[in-house]
Amino acid sequence: MAQASDNAEDMITGINVTPLVDVVLVLLVVLMVTASYIAAHAIPVELPKAATGEVATSPLAISVNRAGAMFVDGAAVDDAAFRARVRHAHDADPQVRAVIAADADSAHHSVVHVIDLLRREQVTRFALNVDPEVLAHAP
Repeated sequence: MAQASDNAEDMITGINVTPLVDVVLVLLVVLMVTASYIAAHAIPVELPKAATGEVATSPLAISVNRAGAMFVDGAAVDDAAFRARVRHAHDADPQVRAVIAADADSAHHSVVHVIDLLRREQVTRFALNVDPEVLAHAP
């Protein structure tokens, strides 16, 4: 028969990592499902290529599709709704940054119109999203 230890000073000689692995795997599955959900609901735009593109994160994501329609954080908006969303973001954070992802075939005036609306709401920190182009040879 196995004998129970009555000694409270026995040291733990092994750590069971099975529960930790289970939790990590569940978190991984949740992350994968969430990422595919977000990617499926993204606005399809073909970004222009640029060799000097950088990665930037932004709390205010603006998209302009080929037809010139505006989207803020994935939701279609008109000028009034756009300004209201930008105003709300600026009130929450006066240093708010915006990233504009415009389709490569969108009209130039559509992008200028978005920039004008941003500046009317005192958002002066913005960037244009591009698809980084890999150069064949560095200069």
